[in-house]
Amino acid sequence: MEIPATWMRGGTSKCWVFRRDDLDVPGMSVDEVLLRVYGSPDVRQVDGVGGGTSTTSKAVILSASQREGVDVDYTFAQVGIEAATVDWGSNCGNCSAVVAAFAVREGWVAAQDPSTEVRVLNTNTDQVIVQELSTPGGVLTEDLTTAIPGVPFLGSPVRMGFLDPAGRTTGRLFPTGRERDRLPDGEGGIEATLVDAGAPVVALRAADVGLTGHDSLAALDADPALLGRLDAIRREGAVAMGLVADVGEAARAVPKLALVAAPREEGCDVDVLMLSMGRAHPAIPITGSVALTLASRHPGTVVAQLLDDEETQADQLVMRTAAGVVTTYVSETDGQVVVGATRTYRRLAQGVVFLPDPPTSTATHRILKGEES
Repeated sequence: MEIPATWMRGGTSKCWVFRRDDLDVPGMSVDEVLLRVYGSPDVRQVDGVGGGTSTTSKAVILSASQREGVDVDYTFAQVGIEAATVDWGSNCGNCSAVVAAFAVREGWVAAQDPSTEVRVLNTNTDQVIVQELSTPGGVLTEDLTTAIPGVPFLGSPVRMGFLDPAGRTTGRLFPTGRERDRLPDGEGGIEATLVDAGAPVVALRAADVGLTGHDSLAALDADPALLGRLDAIRREGAVAMGLVADVGEAARAVPKLALVAAPREEGCDVDVLMLSMGRAHPAIPITGSVALTLASRHPGTVVAQLLDDEETQADQLVMRTAAGVVTTYVSETDGQVVVGATRTYRRLAQGVVFLPDPPTSTATHRILKGEES
């Protein structure tokens, strides 16, 4: 079976973009379709279109919206790699960068001169993202003019503002009602800020886990004991935030974990190292940067403790990541807080992906259902 798809880079991630209706396959759930198309479960995803990493095993599912004040409904899926799971619990801000351009090319939104605004609803988090593209003369040119950290080549810019992002998953900016909590971690536990904005994030001081905040990603990924400890803390955070009832139920992708430290270079506010799907993130998820930005504006958080009073009230947060400096902005529209950043995107390929006939053997069915690896 042929499924129309567009392969795109959004921010520091790559994703396959699908129209929602094209994923309706008789006799298969959307989860099963995505797992088979991506080649999961398999660490290499060798028999599918997945890239074998958390930043390249993502799906963007779009449709023209029928909701008032919204142009596009956008659902994000994090497709499992080693496990036959699809995580629908959060948004990917980097992949969000592809939505406006796709909508304009599909004719869902008419391009204006000199720029076009596209209002996107992320259905995972009920979050509205206001995106702005350059469309001189009412034409989407997609000129490659802009660089961002974590991407070696220029891309087409899109300005993205998350409208009133606090509490979209849990209902509160600080789900526990506190700016700092102590999570189980050996004797005495560990201090953390649990914040929900853009996406749920567990923020720790890097020094509290023996790191600097600008550590080698390769060295971190090569330390299974430390990764296991960090994931255990993250799972405890998921319980404390009310996302799950038990640590064993915590999703791989939600919440994310951020390690923060005082900046080592002038011009930056904070050093950030984030983890995603159990591994070091090569840059920073844009939703994670939104969460840290709002956390930085509350003096009691582990992020704000690294800043001076002036920086906590600034209209931007400058974060140094493993890939370079990421700057977010804070503004207001119609009385609502907007937190955003400029990302880039690029179309990589367009055509179809091939879905084999639904598996018929018992063994294949069990693999697809996650009963074998």
